[in-house]
Amino acid sequence: MSGPVFVDTNVFVYARDAREPSKQPIAAEWLQNLWAEQSGRTSTQVLSEYYVTVTRKLAPGLPVDDAWDDVQSLLSWRPIATDDAVLRRGHDIEQRYRLGWWDSLIVAAAILQGCPLLLSEDLQDGGTYGGVTVRSPFTLRIGEAVTRYRSAPTARRHRPRGRPKR
Repeated sequence: MSGPVFVDTNVFVYARDAREPSKQPIAAEWLQNLWAEQSGRTSTQVLSEYYVTVTRKLAPGLPVDDAWDDVQSLLSWRPIATDDAVLRRGHDIEQRYRLGWWDSLIVAAAILQGCPLLLSEDLQDGGTYGGVTVRSPFTLRIGEAVTRYRSAPTARRHRPRGRPKR
């Protein structure tokens, strides 16, 4: 990968959901590639959503211990916590793009981690929000991601106006 890739809840869920035989291997391949490249990023919000979804909403659900093992493994991705910076950025995104609150927090977490690409089925495929492009892992192939999505540019710092501090 050319830069970090933010992974939304549904990709992790599809990788574990045997009821989705066409999506499960694709999601698993994405995750395997992101592990190998060490380019996967996520958030504590996503990990919480994943745990609840696979233990309570899938039929049959994943055993709690297996789901927790997954979450513990994904902690090595150093997920961003939903802190004041994520909340503020999420609010800005919600207002600017008219996204739902939870989706705005996902986009904010991706932006704050410098991810040019967000893998999700929950947002518009190809939509761009604050320098992050959302793509469905089921329409974007891994090889395309390498060439098309580069690391998000870092914000330039401007010199402050007015008199210099002494």
